[in-house]
Amino acid sequence: MKKIDLYIAKRFLVTFFVALLLIIGIVIIFDISEKIDDFVQKHASMQEIVFDYYINFIPYFINMFSPLFVFITVIFFTSRMAANSEIIAILSGGVSYHRMMVPYIVTSFLIAMLSLGLNLYVIPRANAKRVEFEVKYIRHSHVKDKRREIHYQIAPGQYVYVDNFSTWNNTAYRFTLEDIENGRIKSKLSADSAVWDSTFGGWHLRNWFIREYTGGLEDRITSGEKKDTVIALTITDFYENNRTVEKLSGEQLNQLIEKQIMRGDANVMYAEIEKHTRWAMPFSAIILTIMGVSLSSRKRRGGTGWNLAIGIALAFSYILFQRFSQMFVFTGSLPAWLALWLPNIIYAIITAFLYDRARR
Repeated sequence: MKKIDLYIAKRFLVTFFVALLLIIGIVIIFDISEKIDDFVQKHASMQEIVFDYYINFIPYFINMFSPLFVFITVIFFTSRMAANSEIIAILSGGVSYHRMMVPYIVTSFLIAMLSLGLNLYVIPRANAKRVEFEVKYIRHSHVKDKRREIHYQIAPGQYVYVDNFSTWNNTAYRFTLEDIENGRIKSKLSADSAVWDSTFGGWHLRNWFIREYTGGLEDRITSGEKKDTVIALTITDFYENNRTVEKLSGEQLNQLIEKQIMRGDANVMYAEIEKHTRWAMPFSAIILTIMGVSLSSRKRRGGTGWNLAIGIALAFSYILFQRFSQMFVFTGSLPAWLALWLPNIIYAIITAFLYDRARR
């Protein structure tokens, strides 16, 4: 790397991390003022607040807003370089516009890889404690549980229906298990209740009966008061909600998606959104970096204010589009991978146009 590369990369990284640390401090102050009543009313200890919540809140926040701060950073220090005629001096010294972009792209790529690493390895573990703390101590934590009228395909040809599930005693009421083969019911197991027993990883059925469809004139029916059974349905399946996906590693997320698709679980969209967001969001840092340089590398009258205004408007529209694109998944308009990568595709085209215009 040449001195100019180190100069640009250093200014990029220093400005980015200083801005990020400042905003993290501000956000934590506002977050404490907003949630202090919940902390006091629910008797959260200082150790839990600091180590279970805020220590795990920081990586989540850094990752969520890093693309925006990458963009603002690039706009800010590149506009200052342009205003001080540093860009003109670089280009006049025989460095092409493409070559000048190298330290920007390399630095943004490193930030993108850092964000991707946080997404895949650090944040899921941090979210496990953070979400648990929020559910326990913070009101309106936006957890949506599905514990009534549950229909699952737990294995090929095997279907479970539960009218409602009680978390108080880990009991499923009006439990039904059907075995279907070639479109016909082979057997149907019904019980008034099914109680989870962790000692053998199965269910205690109460007041059960099994009807076996023989295909003849008479079906076989057996019944009893108590029966133990082990099936591909565990207690954790009833505790999964829209925030469970935040706590899962990449491998666990893929396993959950496969299981939910097989079961026909509508909540699979949350897992698919989480999976593709983890991969798509980090690469927005590269797109926003190139866009920021393209907008701010020219010297303008009035200083950096106009560049910042345009840049922030574009960055916010980009991030808003990233959030809005999730609605295409909820409505079933687009598959999750396309909906979550669509903002990157569209803004990459816009960035290519701005870059071509700037280099001329």
